[in-house]
Amino acid sequence: MNLKEYRQKRQFTRTPEPAGEEKSDGKTHFVVQRHQARNLHYDFRLEMAGVLRSWAVPKGVPLESGVRRLAVRVEDHPVEYLDFAGTIPEGEYGAGTVEIWDKGTFEINRAEIDLLEFTLNGEKLSGGYVLIHTGGKNWLLIKRKE
Repeated sequence: MNLKEYRQKRQFTRTPEPAGEEKSDGKTHFVVQRHQARNLHYDFRLEMAGVLRSWAVPKGVPLESGVRRLAVRVEDHPVEYLDFAGTIPEGEYGAGTVEIWDKGTFEINRAEIDLLEFTLNGEKLSGGYVLIHTGGKNWLLIKRKE
């Protein structure tokens, strides 16, 4: 993916979201944003290949080992979204309030086509996680047992 789909869904003269560019400084940051849109959900984003790979997690990132949560793959976001918090206006894609719930860095432990194991180092989230592709846009986000 790239930022084409992200940009097509937004009118940057109407939304405070960053247009951004694909870029990489070699770091691996993550952010979890609490997004009160039509339905409350959490946006989980990992900095990879110059963009933020993104998943919508309806019930939030699991905090306890072994807990599985649906994570729906959405369009990549620009790295500048790491710091985005604000209100997306009514009538715009994703309208609602976005708050930063947690952020930090992560390390990839294993990466395959349909599997990504990583360790989060955030203020609220830490430890091992895995994303497993289950088909289509659906993934499972699982907190690993320590």
